[in-house]
Amino acid sequence: MSTMQHGAAVIEVSHIDKSYGEFRAVQDLTFEVRAGEVFAMLGPNGAGKSTTIRMILDILRPDHGTIAVFGGAIDAARKDRIGYLPEDRGLYRSAKVIDMMVYLGVLKGMDKEAARQRALQLLEELGLAANAKQKVSELSKGMQQKVQFMVTILHDPDLIIIDEPFSGLDPVNTMVIKDLLMGFRNRGGAVVMSTHQMYHVEEMADRLLMINRGQQALYGPVDEVRNRYAIHAVQVEGEGDWTSLAGVQRVEPPGEGEVGELLHLKPGVTSAALLSEIAARPDLTIRRFELAVPSLNEIFIQVVEDGAHA
Repeated sequence: MSTMQHGAAVIEVSHIDKSYGEFRAVQDLTFEVRAGEVFAMLGPNGAGKSTTIRMILDILRPDHGTIAVFGGAIDAARKDRIGYLPEDRGLYRSAKVIDMMVYLGVLKGMDKEAARQRALQLLEELGLAANAKQKVSELSKGMQQKVQFMVTILHDPDLIIIDEPFSGLDPVNTMVIKDLLMGFRNRGGAVVMSTHQMYHVEEMADRLLMINRGQQALYGPVDEVRNRYAIHAVQVEGEGDWTSLAGVQRVEPPGEGEVGELLHLKPGVTSAALLSEIAARPDLTIRRFELAVPSLNEIFIQVVEDGAHA
């Protein structure tokens, strides 16, 4: 990995459009991805995510607008600084794992021996050292997924673009891949992650872009986006009669699978004022008190439904 300044723009997309005949797949899309961040790209199927990724990789060209990668137009040298893990995995099934990894490393500009050493190191790290000489077709789906990920980072790229990285992985291997991605980010690499699994975005992503019908629907830091959809309420877990609080307008019982009541506040009442009111009441006990911020999954559904009715 070359030394990139943390926070420097790695991808700059400016007002891009892409149509297939009459269908406008991407419309006037602008965003940037920075060094040292996990950037989540979200959207329902057919929203334009894959088209956007293909344009960044120069597989497709935008009809209008510009894309800069590492400060300029994409070329062979810049492509060698990118690791790409597509949703439709592409491994040579009849090849031995180690041979295939070395071959793909050399294609990315690595020296053959350096590629072999790096491949063996990664196989050891991900618990597949014993499978190095097996054919890809002999591995389980989860093992193949890990090999695919190793191929993506083999040449020590500065930017990783991954489509549904945790598909087909059990919880243990999901944690392994997650740790590798976060380590890569912490060393200053940039990760673009396209996924439908919102809880991974909440856990890992620094910023997000949600595309709906080819257009930007949401864009910004994950916490800011969630807080934008916060309601004037707090979630509490504890004992007592919450309706007796002066600052509470109404109490909503927990939904299915939820713990704690939702206290809707009266206009002008802050969460801090309510907390002070509770603290002054010996008949009330709280174990948890937090702002009612919806999950990304709830926001995603709301944005998509609003877009459908627009």
